[in-house]
Amino acid sequence: MNFITNTNLVRISKFPVLKKLIFLSFFVFLSFSLSAQESLRAMFYNVLNFPSGFPQDREFILKNIVEEIDPDILMICELESENGADRILSALNSINNEYARAPFFPSASQDFDHQQMIFFKRKKIKLQYSEAIATDVRDLNYYELKINTADSLTDPLIIHTFVTHLKSSQGNANKQLRLESVQKFFDRTENLPNDAFVIFAGDFNFYDHNEPGYQLMIDPSNTIPMVDPSNRVGSWHANRNFMDVHTQSTRVSSGGFGGGAGGGLDDRFDFIMISSNMLNNPKLEYVPNSYVAYGNNGNCFKQNINDPSCSGIYSQAIRDDLYQMSDHTPVVMDIQTSKQIVLNTETFEILQPFKLHKTILSNTLEIEVHPDVAAEAAFSIYNILGQKVLEFNADNQSYLTLDVSALASGVYYLKSNIDKVPALKFLKSS
Repeated sequence: MNFITNTNLVRISKFPVLKKLIFLSFFVFLSFSLSAQESLRAMFYNVLNFPSGFPQDREFILKNIVEEIDPDILMICELESENGADRILSALNSINNEYARAPFFPSASQDFDHQQMIFFKRKKIKLQYSEAIATDVRDLNYYELKINTADSLTDPLIIHTFVTHLKSSQGNANKQLRLESVQKFFDRTENLPNDAFVIFAGDFNFYDHNEPGYQLMIDPSNTIPMVDPSNRVGSWHANRNFMDVHTQSTRVSSGGFGGGAGGGLDDRFDFIMISSNMLNNPKLEYVPNSYVAYGNNGNCFKQNINDPSCSGIYSQAIRDDLYQMSDHTPVVMDIQTSKQIVLNTETFEILQPFKLHKTILSNTLEIEVHPDVAAEAAFSIYNILGQKVLEFNADNQSYLTLDVSALASGVYYLKSNIDKVPALKFLKSS
């Protein structure tokens, strides 16, 4: 049975500039105060060549960091494989088994070692759709997230979430590639409603606010205008005036970690951008002053993030974990809604163990399989006469691509061996 609860239960900020919000926990049976605010925490993190980078088993270091931050939405880049995504999910769920992840897409941009992924608390959030958009550098991944609100059938709360990793390094050619990838983002948002709530996160590799890609990002004439919630505009590279928002590098030397950058904290490469309507819409609103470079105490310019001299609100223990995990710090922010958030207690297996990426197709059938069932799932395809024309197993894959070009045009049904799950219909066109 679903139940309604205040999801801000003892949600006390660990951030130095974040407003401290303390709410009493209670069950709502008859009424709900319209003035109440429920919060969600979003986090982006470049996890650096995961899982091949050193030290080994970094998913457990990441677990410690996530447990400290407690994000509802975790967005990452520099994921190398689906195995890496599964390892992260397993580690996160060793806390209290509350996270799910999106399907893993093979790189549409042919950069197979640098991909994106999103993890989310499945009791609060449903993933309705996802896709990988090719660019000339790395994929732009899109995720349609639906918040489990009490009025989701009549007034759904959707967060259109994009995650990417723009081209690195200085120089005009690299700036141009970053600009072109940002343009791909805005091309995709043209398909969204003008009042859509949008988050765009990633390792953007911007060195200053004058970069063409950043300027396009904040251009108010965009169909969906985006803003930088940190409101820290300037020349970020190697500038002491911005050392509290620097996110790279957590290390003076990159030796011994199997990659990554050195030089100490002196660049602001990691961002979470939001649509401008999230600054003043109570339906979904950015919490002022909640945006932080997590673990950066603001006094660690060009030093290791765990240097003892960089003490402050973030503990030595968490800064040690950040130093070991990646050459980037996470960026984190809070958003809030005036709506009721309803905790979904039903299992994913009953709701949606697999789905079709497209239901009208010509040559390729794409199937997204939830990781919890991917090991045992088997599928069969039947034509309109009930004749079996294909059968195959998931083989522990959460994203299946099947060549169906040999099938005749017409309606087909995809059935699985999963109990109580109906067949899915698709149309094969010529």
